[in-house]
Amino acid sequence: MKILLRLLGCVVGFVALALPGALAQQPAFSIQLVSTFDYPGTGNQTRPQKINDNGDIAGVYVDSGGISHGFTRLANGRFSAPIDDPNSPTPFTEGRGINNSRVVCGDYTDSAGAFEGFFLTGHTFTNYDIEPTFTIVLGINNVGDFLAYQINASNTSCGYYIDSSAVTHGYYRDPNGTIHGRIDPAGSTGTIVFGNNDANFIVGRYADAAALTHGFLFLPSRRTFVIYDFPGATFTSLNGINNRNLICGRYTDPNTGIDHGIIARVVRSADSPVVPLVSDSEQMRALPHQPAANTNPAY
Repeated sequence: MKILLRLLGCVVGFVALALPGALAQQPAFSIQLVSTFDYPGTGNQTRPQKINDNGDIAGVYVDSGGISHGFTRLANGRFSAPIDDPNSPTPFTEGRGINNSRVVCGDYTDSAGAFEGFFLTGHTFTNYDIEPTFTIVLGINNVGDFLAYQINASNTSCGYYIDSSAVTHGYYRDPNGTIHGRIDPAGSTGTIVFGNNDANFIVGRYADAAALTHGFLFLPSRRTFVIYDFPGATFTSLNGINNRNLICGRYTDPNTGIDHGIIARVVRSADSPVVPLVSDSEQMRALPHQPAANTNPAY
């Protein structure tokens, strides 16, 4: 397994280049709901993170006692037992990514309360702790590379960074190291990018001035976002996309405050709302930024 340094909430000292091409006409893509699901148990918060090409999902659920556990959901709908790293006495474990070999990656907190990364193959945990107080593995591709929130077969990775005003923005990074950003839908007050596939279709979420959170699919070649809101919800997040253009994510029921998992697909139509890339995206330099304290990256 290649060991690559992860990029998390902040990107230090990079030059972000403007996204290429002119704003295209509305793309003929929409996001269509396939199904919803919940990790078994009363009161569980279900928060899917990534989906592999077989349709297997890795994620996090928070039980009724407020404890976080990892889980997998196979394409046939079968759930794993709770995934709890044996080195976490809290317990606190999060499943963050999964590849086609069903290698799961994620994080846990150790006896000192520090975040450490892990890989889970079958029933075997391999811990990864490149930084002794804060290491989180957020995504893994099919050859075992990991970087930022997700990395695809061509080593194009994606994620988000926090600017000096504490506002989040999306980005993606080419294999040659060129970083493209800021990836913000027009009207965004904060954007988080979670995943991409081999076609570099990118998914995430953004908040608007009305405090509504929308899921999105970003198409870099067209510089446009396809927006998805679960019906009746004020919070929708799209977290992972596979090479079959299946998406996993979640929504929050506004009546109960409970998070539920969703599976959706990208289809060829023009039924979903579309917004452009924010109009003032341009070349920029992100200054070195050190947050006041390490925080668990968004999910």
